[in-house]
Amino acid sequence: MTRIGYGWVLAAVLALAGCGVTGGGNGPAQARALVPGTLSEAQVAAAPRVTAFRVEVPASLRASEANTFYPFADLVWRGDPPGDRHAQVAALFEEAARRAIAADLGGREAVAVARVERFHGVTERTRFSVGGVYSIRFTLLFVDPETGEPLAPPRVIRADLPAPGGNAAVELDRQGQTEKVRVTDHLAWTLGQEFLRPLTP
Repeated sequence: MTRIGYGWVLAAVLALAGCGVTGGGNGPAQARALVPGTLSEAQVAAAPRVTAFRVEVPASLRASEANTFYPFADLVWRGDPPGDRHAQVAALFEEAARRAIAADLGGREAVAVARVERFHGVTERTRFSVGGVYSIRFTLLFVDPETGEPLAPPRVIRADLPAPGGNAAVELDRQGQTEKVRVTDHLAWTLGQEFLRPLTP
């Protein structure tokens, strides 16, 4: 497990730095659908009531536009036009969190803070040949919205997603299941799962 200090989290929350999403979401029906079965009242009460979301994509993460099978970089993303890949990855997390937050679920209020460690998608060359994996790593921490104090130890999340290649990738695009759609849906599901897990001191 990656060891990480709380300094970046406290600074982000207390100074309201980085990108953010505030509560709302699509309500309990979608949130409950993110996990098998239904949740008991005790399970709901033990989960955080996420009122806001912050995401940090550190400038130290190296992005690559090389169209090789496996660029050696931290950020590889082709689901948006060429541009600021750090900002694009942050926007993916923001949209995913907006879908995952259910304002009427959870017990103690919390701000969820995500810090991206790795977001390695597939290049054009890989996607339209052999395919691969969207390798996604981030640290998730829940903090008190007033004090910025951590409510539980940080969680290191591994959210990999298969990236079909060749004709399968072309067919997914034809059906509207673009890279951006698939990855955003997957991140929304992943965050939804984490938002429904109990806070463990």
